[in-house]
Amino acid sequence: MTAALRGLYAITPADNLLPRLSALVAMALEGGVRLVQYRNKFAPPPLRRAQAAELVRICRASGACLIVNDDVDLALQVGADGVHLGKDDGDAGAARQALGPGRILGVSCYDNLDRAETAAAAGADYIAVGSVFASATKPEATRASLAVLAEAKRRFRLPVAAIGGITLQNAAQVLAAGADMVAVITDLFDTMDISGRAAAYGRLFEDTQ
Repeated sequence: MTAALRGLYAITPADNLLPRLSALVAMALEGGVRLVQYRNKFAPPPLRRAQAAELVRICRASGACLIVNDDVDLALQVGADGVHLGKDDGDAGAARQALGPGRILGVSCYDNLDRAETAAAAGADYIAVGSVFASATKPEATRASLAVLAEAKRRFRLPVAAIGGITLQNAAQVLAAGADMVAVITDLFDTMDISGRAAAYGRLFEDTQ
């Protein structure tokens, strides 16, 4: 499963219309995405469960992994492949214990290498660093330099996901700094050709092999 921790990491937009969200993710999968994070902080719990369960189904059909943002219980309920925790989303060690060894645990570390150290010690499978660039999704987000990203990769030897304001035009900078994954929302799902954009990101990683 850790083989999925490289490449384009597709983060879903907060779309409450289940058929549309499924169609968007299906197009990303057609373009080669193998890691999807379901993220919708505003949907009511029954809708979150329905959306997460459907995304698990379509990801499995494509050989991709589905990570649930923030919610260990939901991830376990729908049989997702893992969970991603931010700073206000619970303890990484407790999440690791609940998930067991077979599921993925990701932790947002922002620009904080001490937090990354704690996550690594708790058994995280990957750490996320950012916002690397200005983010339209989170304009108030803490910024993290490429130097922080490079140091996180060197020090902890875990897959590192770069997040925040990443586009096809600037992604090469984060790959050069050592990122294993680029987490993208807007530059993937707001494009006219989602499948084509996903494939273009995939080619960036082919070039770094």
